[in-house]
Amino acid sequence: LNGANAMAIGDGSAGNWEVFQFAEARLVEPDTYELSLRLRGQAGTDGLMPEEWPPGSIVVLLDQTVGQIDLPLSARGLARHYRFGALAGGFDDPDVVLQVEAFDGAGLRPYPVAHLRARTAMNGDLSVSWIRRTRIDGDTWQAFEVPLGEEAERYLVRVLQGGDLRAEYPVAQPSFLYAMAMRQADLQPGPYRIEVAQVSSQYGPGPYRSIELSS
Repeated sequence: LNGANAMAIGDGSAGNWEVFQFAEARLVEPDTYELSLRLRGQAGTDGLMPEEWPPGSIVVLLDQTVGQIDLPLSARGLARHYRFGALAGGFDDPDVVLQVEAFDGAGLRPYPVAHLRARTAMNGDLSVSWIRRTRIDGDTWQAFEVPLGEEAERYLVRVLQGGDLRAEYPVAQPSFLYAMAMRQADLQPGPYRIEVAQVSSQYGPGPYRSIELSS
């Protein structure tokens, strides 16, 4: 619970990874371990993790051996050439692997909001609320609210119906009033979905949380 035994699991692509932790590892076969007491979706990856990872997924132990690439903001999203191999062999060694990757800078990605709720008032207006999260210094229990971790507090509220984006509303506080008149203008009768993401000036919207409703 203090950040140790962290691993990344993913499909090998540049952006599709989940970080999890485990408390126990038991050797059950040669080179095969059974991990138990896991904490999934760590370091803000809960907004991207699937229900389960398929067999054959790539797992990497996140210890001091794994270093972070120094990626300037100007290089986000740009394809770069990387070579992997033994340092003694040189760049042109036949065992060196060349890989071209573009990284979006996931360390800047806002965490998904928490506790997304919707409540209908007597006049038909819909009050939507949530609790923001932070990437920076958010583990303390001493503060009344976690640090913002961004230049400004911003969210993007999306309204979808039948797979179509019907409206978008930028807001600057962890709540949104979806008035009856707005819903009548945006929607047809039937089910719809509201999605909310926190917005970073450097990264853009983070993962969306959603809630299903009916007009």
